[in-house]
Amino acid sequence: MQESWIMYEMDNLLNVFLVVGARPNFMKMAPLYFELKRNKVFNPVVVHTGQHYDYEMSQAFFEDLDLPKPHYFLGVGSGTHAQQTAKIMIEFEKVLLKEKPDLVVVFGDVNSTLACSITAKKLLIPVAHIEAGLRSFDNTMPEEINRKVTDAVSNLLFTPSKDGNKNLIKEGVNHRKVYFVGNIMIDSLTTILKKIDKSYEDKILQKFDLQRKSYTLITLHRPSNVDNKGSLEKILDFLNSLSQNIPVIFPIHPRTKKNIDEFGIKFVFNREFNIVESLRYKEFITLERNAKFVLTDSGGVQEETTYLNIPCLTLRPNTERPITIIEGTNQLVTLEDLEGKVKLILSENWKVGRVPELWDGKTAERVVKKILRY
Repeated sequence: MQESWIMYEMDNLLNVFLVVGARPNFMKMAPLYFELKRNKVFNPVVVHTGQHYDYEMSQAFFEDLDLPKPHYFLGVGSGTHAQQTAKIMIEFEKVLLKEKPDLVVVFGDVNSTLACSITAKKLLIPVAHIEAGLRSFDNTMPEEINRKVTDAVSNLLFTPSKDGNKNLIKEGVNHRKVYFVGNIMIDSLTTILKKIDKSYEDKILQKFDLQRKSYTLITLHRPSNVDNKGSLEKILDFLNSLSQNIPVIFPIHPRTKKNIDEFGIKFVFNREFNIVESLRYKEFITLERNAKFVLTDSGGVQEETTYLNIPCLTLRPNTERPITIIEGTNQLVTLEDLEGKVKLILSENWKVGRVPELWDGKTAERVVKKILRY
């Protein structure tokens, strides 16, 4: 009976929509896309909402991950949270009504995640959430609202760590909908690491005039750090001073760059403070794995540094990824205690982390098995 069902489905492929809108989504989507393609039951359809559409942060990542051109590009662009969410819902509904997919898969916690999960659910299309159950317990963060609402309407909840399961159960979610499958972004990370050999590393380090384990990598884009002129100036001033002790490379996020320009912030930067445009995924991972330490406010970078065993300082009051602190190399910092934490790292007094359970590069396989059972 099972064999005949599989043969039937091969002739009538299940259409699975994979919805992405921002850079972190691409790395989470890629492994699942290829695993669905390998399994002859599915027809994966990539929908890019266009929430973030900077070439280096979008098309270049598709190329680095060997992904095809998105089947649908909604082109919603920027706007307030309400404007952006509304545009996505309007455009995504049109596609759903036309294609009538069997399942919609959303990733992470961006506005596209929220908008597309609600739109699908109201059309009675099942929704699966990759990276479910993560909580910062800070409702002032838009991402926290996106996570909670998406989890509330999803039919399948795939968690990257066991704390995600606990959070969902506490919120009253039926445990039969919740599956601990591991961190799917590590699938992409392990894949890209196989493509980075010593000659490529040498090329990238030479490009930016850097030496292994002798520089710090910075990524900052969250509103709490870059949307206020005073806080952004303080951060830039600290980084400028830090570059006198260790070279700083800062791939600047479009949001951060825009705010520096709009605020009229002007600095005479030290020679060792290197602000560069957004990097391709392969370039960024190369710099990340060879850095002395990383300063970030990105959730994904907290996970990558934990896997790579690179000291990580997260400039935030909280994190939805506590496992990177409990088991990994990450620690939350404020601007006030940043100098002291940096000194600890530079004096080799930093904790050694471990790779969390099921961060093994096989999460997509587990997800597809659960989808098949569903």
